[in-house]
Amino acid sequence: MTAIGAYAADTIDDSLRDITVPVPTLRDRDVLVRVHAVSVNPVDVKQRAALEPSSEPKILGYDAAGVVEAVGPHVSTLSVGDEVWYAGDITRDGSNAELQAVDERIVSRKPATLSFADAAALPLTTITAWESLFDRFGLTGDSTGDLLVLGAAGGVGSIMIQLAKALTQVRVIATASRDESRAWAQRMGADLIVNHHHLREETLAAVPGGVDYLFSPHSAGNIDTYEAIVKPFGHITAIDEPEGLELVDLKAKSIAWHWELMFTRAMYETPDMVEQQRLLARAADLVDQGVLSTTVTKTINDFSAAGLAEAHRDVESGRMTGKVVVTR
Repeated sequence: MTAIGAYAADTIDDSLRDITVPVPTLRDRDVLVRVHAVSVNPVDVKQRAALEPSSEPKILGYDAAGVVEAVGPHVSTLSVGDEVWYAGDITRDGSNAELQAVDERIVSRKPATLSFADAAALPLTTITAWESLFDRFGLTGDSTGDLLVLGAAGGVGSIMIQLAKALTQVRVIATASRDESRAWAQRMGADLIVNHHHLREETLAAVPGGVDYLFSPHSAGNIDTYEAIVKPFGHITAIDEPEGLELVDLKAKSIAWHWELMFTRAMYETPDMVEQQRLLARAADLVDQGVLSTTVTKTINDFSAAGLAEAHRDVESGRMTGKVVVTR
C-alpha cells in the first residue's frame, strides 16, 4: 500500500516522503480502515521533529476518517463498510497511509452529516477537550464558574469552547489577539475574549477574583501568571510538556494541576479504553444534532508527501485558526 513516511531531516520536504509498505496485520480487536482524510496536529509536527536518524520510516498521522475494510476476529462494535473517525494510537503506525490498523475501542462511526474531510478535523481535539473538561476538571451539566481557554482559536480550544457552552453552565473566557482569531473564538461561542499578550491584566479585569478553571496548551513561563489569575482551589489542565516546569507557586492557593494526554488510554490499554469510542460516538451525535461544528479552515486535496508537507508548514507557523485537513 502507499503511505507517507517520515524520516529525520533538516527540512519538512526532506523528511516526508512517498513510500510503499506492507498492509498492516490486524490484531484481534483491530479494524482495518481505508483512510479518506487526515488532519495535522501539533503532535504530528513534534513527532516528526523528534525523529532519530533511521532507514526505517515512521508513519505519522493521529486524526483520520475512512471506511472499515476488514475486522479482527474479536471485533464486536464495528463492521466492514462502516464510515468511521478516530485519533489513533501514538505507539503504532499512523493515518498517513492508504490503510491503517486501529483498535476498535478507540474508533467510532463518524457523524453522518459530515464529509470525511470535515470529520477528520475533529477526533483528536474533541477527545482532548472532552477529557480535559469532564475527566480532568470534572465538569457536569450543572457546573458554573469561569473557564479560561488559552489558544482558543486552535484546534483544541475551538472544540473546548463549543463543548463547554453546550454541556455545562460555565462562562467561557477565550484568549486571542489577532482580529481573525478573536472572530473565530466568538464564532465558536466564547462569552468573553482577552488578549493573551496581556493575560494577567485583562483576565483580572474581567474576573477580579480569578477563574475557576484554566486550560493551558503553552505553560512554559506562565506559572506566575496562572497563580495570579486562578482562584484558590481552582484547576489547571495542561497538554504541553515544558522541561523543568516548577509548580510550587501554585501551592499557597491549593491550585490543582492536571495533565491531559488523549493517547494514554490506548498506550496503556486501560480498562476503560472503550470510553474513547463512546466519547466519539456521543460527539458524532452532537455534530449531527447541530450542537458541534467542524473546525476545518483549510483543505488540501493532495494525499501525498507534498500535501502533508504543506499541512505541516501551516501547523508549524503557529498562526493556524482551526484545522488543516489533507484528503484524497
